[in-house]
Amino acid sequence: MQTTDTIAVTGAAGFIGSCLVAALNESGFEQLVLVDDFSDEQKVFNLKGKKYAHKVHREQFRDWCEAHPKTIQYIFHLGARTDTTLHDYTVFKKLNVDYSKEIWEYCTEEGIPLVYASSAATYGNGEYGYKDDEQIISSLKPLNAYGQSKNDFDIWALEQKHTPPFWAGLKFFNVYGPNEYHKARMASVIFHAYRQIKERGYIKLFRSHNPDYRDGEQMRDFIYVKDVISVAIWLMRNRPASGIYNLGTGTARSFNDLANAIFTSLHLSGKIEYIDTPEDIREKYQYFTEADMGKLRAAGYTDEFYTLEKGVADYLKLYLEKSAYY
Repeated sequence: MQTTDTIAVTGAAGFIGSCLVAALNESGFEQLVLVDDFSDEQKVFNLKGKKYAHKVHREQFRDWCEAHPKTIQYIFHLGARTDTTLHDYTVFKKLNVDYSKEIWEYCTEEGIPLVYASSAATYGNGEYGYKDDEQIISSLKPLNAYGQSKNDFDIWALEQKHTPPFWAGLKFFNVYGPNEYHKARMASVIFHAYRQIKERGYIKLFRSHNPDYRDGEQMRDFIYVKDVISVAIWLMRNRPASGIYNLGTGTARSFNDLANAIFTSLHLSGKIEYIDTPEDIREKYQYFTEADMGKLRAAGYTDEFYTLEKGVADYLKLYLEKSAYY
């Protein structure tokens, strides 16, 4: 059923943003305002076939809003610089902190609910665990400039006395799924592993440089993008208590598990080669992440998350094997 509500999605041409646009279309939302840079030709395919009302360059979004008052009912702010290997904090400050503040302030002024993307990179080595307890956020120690920028905005948001009528910051854990073809080095391990199998017949995984973990037994909370967008839309519709929410599955799995899930889905026997973790990320590498999902569950979200095996199978069968987009 179509709805007349107008929703803005920043980062709309990117991986998660374009999947959200597809899911919104499926739910009857076609009056969408897509906000992004749009200059990356590879991202054009992410929006092919999507239904929307307007495309607005991110630098012109605030002016567009001023020229179209009382138009937008919701904003999903997913646009960000996400390169974890970039060390220049000034780049992240502009796009991930200052721009996010502009979005927040507009939502506050106009009474627009806001869901924005934070990151599990904020947790660093996990010295304080992986619980979305807002009391510890100011103490967290991210390992890279990207994670620091996301944490800085979370801290700022929690300090604000004037807020949107509802807001949620989502700490995305390791998201994978369709529409990440353009992400190059920053694409998910699943995407790279699939390409390696097709080209070489085996998977390369990072060797462990931590004596507490065997090669390939580094663990992450891998979450399928379809679960991410389901939670985002649920928050928009249900508006529980505003705040910071984890968004993972709640179950850490090893990279060896991930590799085996891919081999199983492709009906192949597994072959893994372990290679040194690149030196530019080795000292900042997270060996374990696992989302504590208690807060979101307590807020009323009851849908089951894709297991790693089911998520990988869906991704490969419906998208990677067909070079298809969501």
